[in-house]
This record gives sequence, C-alpha cells and structure tokens, in this order.
Amino acid sequence: MNRRRRTALFAAFLAAALAGCAPASQNGDTVSVPPVVPAPASIQAAGAAFALGASTAVEGDPDAAAALVALVKARTGVGLGDSTGTGGGRIELRVAAGGAPESYRLTVAESGVHVTGADAAGLFHGVQTLGQLLTRDGDGWVVPGITIDDAPRFAYRGVMLDVARHFHPVSTVKAYIDRAASLKFNALHLHLSDDQGWRIHLDSRPELTARASGTAVGGDAGGFYSKADYREIVEYAASRHLIVVPEIDMPGHTHAVGLAYPELAEAPVLSDDIRETARVHGGGLPAAGAPYEGIAVGFSSLRIHDEATYDFVADVFGELAAMTPGPYLHLGGDEALGTSADGYATFVSRASDVIADLGKTPVAWHEAGAAENLADTTIGQYWGYMSPTDGMDVRARAFVANGSQLILSPADAIYLDMKYPPSNSDVAGPSLGLEWANGPTSVEQAYSWEPSDVIAGIDDADILGVEAPLWTETIRDLDDIDVMAFPRIAAAAEAAWSPATGESELRTWASFRERVGALGPLWSSMGIGFHPSDEIPWAAE
Repeated sequence: MNRRRRTALFAAFLAAALAGCAPASQNGDTVSVPPVVPAPASIQAAGAAFALGASTAVEGDPDAAAALVALVKARTGVGLGDSTGTGGGRIELRVAAGGAPESYRLTVAESGVHVTGADAAGLFHGVQTLGQLLTRDGDGWVVPGITIDDAPRFAYRGVMLDVARHFHPVSTVKAYIDRAASLKFNALHLHLSDDQGWRIHLDSRPELTARASGTAVGGDAGGFYSKADYREIVEYAASRHLIVVPEIDMPGHTHAVGLAYPELAEAPVLSDDIRETARVHGGGLPAAGAPYEGIAVGFSSLRIHDEATYDFVADVFGELAAMTPGPYLHLGGDEALGTSADGYATFVSRASDVIADLGKTPVAWHEAGAAENLADTTIGQYWGYMSPTDGMDVRARAFVANGSQLILSPADAIYLDMKYPPSNSDVAGPSLGLEWANGPTSVEQAYSWEPSDVIAGIDDADILGVEAPLWTETIRDLDDIDVMAFPRIAAAAEAAWSPATGESELRTWASFRERVGALGPLWSSMGIGFHPSDEIPWAAE
C-alpha cells in the first residue's frame, strides 16, 4: 500500500470512527504571543478581546460545548450559561466539512467567538486552543482578539503508557487521555505486556491474567484490565478523539508469558549486562517459572520454531483485533536479545502477517526492519537516538523502502521517563527516571529536534507521526506520570502537530518556553502536577 495512501486512510479513519505566528493584541495594546501549545499553523491579532462571563452563551455542537464548559469551569470557576443575564456574548461551535482532517479555525472578536472544525476532532482541538487562550482581566476573564487557522503536520500523534512494569488502573489511564487530548494528541499506545506482567484479559488465553498479572517492578502489586475495562478505555479515548493502539511485545519481553504457558517460552539468557543491571537496580536475576521484578531487558524469548507459538500469536492478536476499533496492533519486537537473528526475522515476519490478515496494520519497533519478509503494511517505530547508532537508521529506513512509514520516538528527546537534569535553582528536580538514553533529558533537549532530520533520507512523506513513550520502571502512579511527562510532553506535541522548524516564527525554543510557561496556571487548574523546571519562566496566573 502506498504510504501517502496509508496516511490518507488513517486520517479518514479518525474522521469516521471518532466523529460523534504573530503577536496578538488586546484592546489595541500589544501583548505577548498567546500561550497556544502546540504552536498553530497561523495566528494573527484581530482587534479587541472577548469578555467571558456566566451569561456567555455556548451554541452549536453539544459534545464540543460540554468539553468547553468543563474546561472553562476548571480554569476560571465560571459556569458558562449559569446566568440568564444579557450582554455575555456568544461562543459558537460547529463542524463545517471541507478542510483538512482535524483542522479548525478560531476567531475571537469583542462580539463573540467562533470555532469551526473540519470534523469533530478538529472542533475539539479548537476548543482546547480556546481554553489555553483564557486570560485573567482584573476580576474577570477575557479571550484576546485573534484569528487562528490550524491543522496538524502529521496524521499520527501519540503518547505511550507502559502499564506492564507498573500497572496503572483505568482511572489513571483516563486521566492521561485527558492530558494528552489537551495537547492535540490522537493516539494512546498501551504497552500491555512485558517480562514483569501481562495486563489484558483474553478469553482465549485465560492463564495469562490468572498466573502472570500479579506482580510488577520492585515487588509492587500488579493488575490487569478486564475486557470491560479495556472497552471503557477505548470508548473514553474515542470521546476525546484518540484511538488506542494495544501492544503485546514479542518475541522478547515475554517472561510473563512463560509463567502462564511455560511450553511457549525459552529459558532466560543471562548476559553480563543483565547481571550488572540486577546488581545496580536490584530485582534479582530472571529464572524460568518465577515472576520477575527487576528492570533488565533482553533475556526472554518465545520458542520461535514451535508451531504452538504461532497458535498463541493468532489467539492473542485475533482477540485484540476484535476488541480494538483502531487500525493498529503493535507487536513490539524490540530488544529480543535472547532470540537468534534468523529466528527473530522469522518470528516478526510471521507475526506481522497474522496481524495484516486480521485487517489491521502491524506496528513494530525499528529492529523489525531487519526482517526481509515483513508484511508490507507494517509501520516502523523508531526508538533510537537523534544521532542513530548501531544500524538503527538502517533498520528504520527498511520500512520506508518496503513502501511503509515510520513513527518517530527518539529516546534521547521524547522518552518521558528519562531523568531531568539537576536543577539550577532551589526547585528540587524529581528523583524518578532512568538515564540510559544519553543521560538526563532537559526540556530544551526534548524540544530542539526536527523529525525530518533524525534519519538521513527520511522526510515528512515517510513519517506517519511522532509518539512520546512513558516507560514505568520508576513510575508508580498519576503523580509520577505528571511530573515526568509535563512539561516535556508539550515539546513532543509541538513536534507532532506544528509546522516544521524554520517554517514558523513560533517554532523556536525561546517562543516555546514562554508559551509553555504561561500554561502553568491552566495545568494546575486541571490538576496536573507538572515539574516546575527552571528552564521555563512559569506564570503565576
């Protein structure tokens, strides 16, 4: 399938399945660039501000109206429409087909506000922008006079949450969906299985949750999602215009599978690196048949040459496909160090065919590009460095050479679980996170990269999108998620949505840090416990 056709199909899927910059001015005075993140394609000053109040009427699309009312209430305390008084102005929200998928136009004048989306997702994104524009004016609230025309750069804009190393309940996943949606992400990738635990119940393989879901890193409690839980997550994501991309990692990262079905798993391969990881981080060494609570990787493998393994693959992805309305199933494929190169190529090729035959698009980490017979629709997800090493770029380019595309997740830029650098102020940095991806990752480093520059020979037409993963070896709850994701998740959002670096005056670190800093009060009102990095000039209100 042609890669441009695939991008168009993805955009069409979102529209069907999920339906249901210059300084601005305020009252004639120049003010700083409004705090819109990700930066819009076009933003222009447009006269006097719009005054918001309880008597402000909200008209048009009911779903978008509900989202706006909730956002305004959280940010300002104002209940739109609470009063029947006159003179409160009008906010009109509507869908008008004809623009690019997920695009919107927002106009603010003294007389009223109009948000028009090309589809329901575009209208929802416009509402999020409107929420960011709310500005205190004495004892009241205004929206600066402005015109924004906006559309995403990439069709796929994802966040990944690892629920295998530490399990996160449905409430936490839904909260993370809300956070992602506020920054115009449209995909939630759930890492549902790993050496430490299996997190989704499947009727075809009930022993996975019966025997392999109860533990997590460090001896913490495990858990799993019932089919009803998973359906709740999928439906909640859809209400915020995100799809869910489930990942079952294989043939490596499969120690938990061996707890449930020992006949499918090879014995752990214990390298010097694994022994050193156990020494430094604890958790002991992996042993066949025993739950694993450490963070070493690369020791586990399914039995590649046993047909029972492929029956397992068919059962797992067949049931997941029936549960998942989105177009993608992720087969993992990373860090399969316990599998021979030939065995690995055989496995990922057969697994990708299973997914393709189900009518879904396979996604695999970039290592799978080494396989010659991968299903030709397979999307590659690049997790290597901004300056590729060890053939990372060669394997990633193989997907494009096969007529497919890439999702970019450079680890030393937008892996949200990497440590922050030490603070230069009295604000203590979080102690969470790891450092293996070229050391701590600053907010500036998370921002200062360009997707089309990461891999030589890869341009925008070859990139399906950008995704920011959050691995959870050290992350136990929503508070931990917030402090590690924010504000760096906003940098990933801008790489995914906004014009390319150099194509907009807003696409600079200097502009981004000012705009993000102004969002601090909004994030606080939304209950987001972000890290107050001293790289950012945070607004008090």
